[in-house]
Amino acid sequence: MVVCDPAGVVLGFSRPAARLLSGLVVGRTFVGCGLPPLAAGEQTVAGRRLRCRQVNLTVSGDARTVWYVEDVTDAVARSDALLAERGRARFLETASQVLGNQLQEDRAARAAARLAVPRLGDVAVVVLTPRQGRARWWRAVLDDDREPVVDGGSLTADQLPPAIVEAWQGGEPSEADWLADQFADLGWLAAHPPASVRVVPLPGWAGPVGGLLVVRHGLEFDSHDLELLRGFAARAGRALDAAVLYHDQAEVADTLQASLAPIDPPPVPGVQWGAAYRPAQSSLRIGGDFYGAHAQADGSALFFLGDVSGKGVDAAVFTGQLRQAVQALRRIESDPARLMSLLNGTMLETTRAHGHGRFATMVLGRAHPAPSGGLALTLASGGHLPPLVLRADGTVETVDLRGMLIGVVPDARIASVTVQLGQGETCLLFSDGVTEARGGIRGEQFGVARLVEALGGCHRMPAPALTERVEQVVSDWLSGRDHDDIAVFAIRAVSPAAPARHLRVVP
Repeated sequence: MVVCDPAGVVLGFSRPAARLLSGLVVGRTFVGCGLPPLAAGEQTVAGRRLRCRQVNLTVSGDARTVWYVEDVTDAVARSDALLAERGRARFLETASQVLGNQLQEDRAARAAARLAVPRLGDVAVVVLTPRQGRARWWRAVLDDDREPVVDGGSLTADQLPPAIVEAWQGGEPSEADWLADQFADLGWLAAHPPASVRVVPLPGWAGPVGGLLVVRHGLEFDSHDLELLRGFAARAGRALDAAVLYHDQAEVADTLQASLAPIDPPPVPGVQWGAAYRPAQSSLRIGGDFYGAHAQADGSALFFLGDVSGKGVDAAVFTGQLRQAVQALRRIESDPARLMSLLNGTMLETTRAHGHGRFATMVLGRAHPAPSGGLALTLASGGHLPPLVLRADGTVETVDLRGMLIGVVPDARIASVTVQLGQGETCLLFSDGVTEARGGIRGEQFGVARLVEALGGCHRMPAPALTERVEQVVSDWLSGRDHDDIAVFAIRAVSPAAPARHLRVVP
């Protein structure tokens, strides 16, 4: 407590005031004591943070001013430290959210560099460990508008500075001049020397996935800054590791999907193919339905359409096994019924070996072009929906074809029938994803009756247009609802000189 007269002359003070305001002397003003004048609020005096409060009194008719002075240096320091810690925590939380949403390597690295500027420094460079002899890098630099500008490039392994290599090995080089020279040679730093340069590893699950360079042109890095830098690097490293893993998995998935996806049937004189396919999961190009065709050495064509139990990747893998089995077995057996029996035994061994209990339904046929036009179709069924035939007069016939499931019992009964197609007539194969598609007002199944009705007046359509129409009608019926895999395959008898067109629809 300090008591002053109206002119600011000190009249008295307490012992704590003498300790806080060293140099106080009765009979002098604050300035005369070598102290700054007190003012209501907080101010810094001799390196201490003081909170001052003024009270005006009248004592025996004389005006007096009493100053109550409180040392709040430690309290303010604790408050500032708490605010700073909360700021660092908010920054790391934001970084985790932003980086966690990046599943592409380039975007994750760009985001990491951009987030580091200006919170961690004026320049930030993210360098990933080399792949195929080259290391990619991204740099964020604070421009005049106080917004980071990001660029990037790549370096060969022998162009990498030793500091980055040391960071990949888990080290944290911190010699500013040594680091600045290395990065200035690469063009990452400006000509004027930085105040502080730090390089930290970007840790992944199995080891560092890269290094992070941060440059400051102002303050040095203190212990709190380094702790924040390491925390940010840990989050950026995990995000980059996840992005790289996602990229590798996506690359493998794309390769597998490409190998398992249906392929275009080969051109066969007298046969026109048409196909439409819509997988149940829009994120995949494959599913449990499959179709295909193979040209035989005698001029005939082997064709098939089937449906594997289940859907998604597991069903697609089993689908691929079935298609490969057909591809191999057709070279030793061309009769559809006998080929289906061989296929049943092969798939039964596969399902028992893997213990997944999958089965399939399938229609397998052979088309024999007639010299005078038309086709003779030999069809065999393994528990699949009977095909439909569009005759030249517009009528739709159901082929009486039944059989047992493929891959369930050793001696499955395989039904076989021969169908004659005149020129311009079409045989349509389809999976249960067509007939069991639920839509309309009450979520009813599309059914065979609606399919037959949709085929009315379509007998003159080319095979590709016919399958596309069926797929479109079923899609309209679904109205965006979930559905099973949908596959449609058409075999149309045409003139041997006509082109064998094919269309596959994969929305």
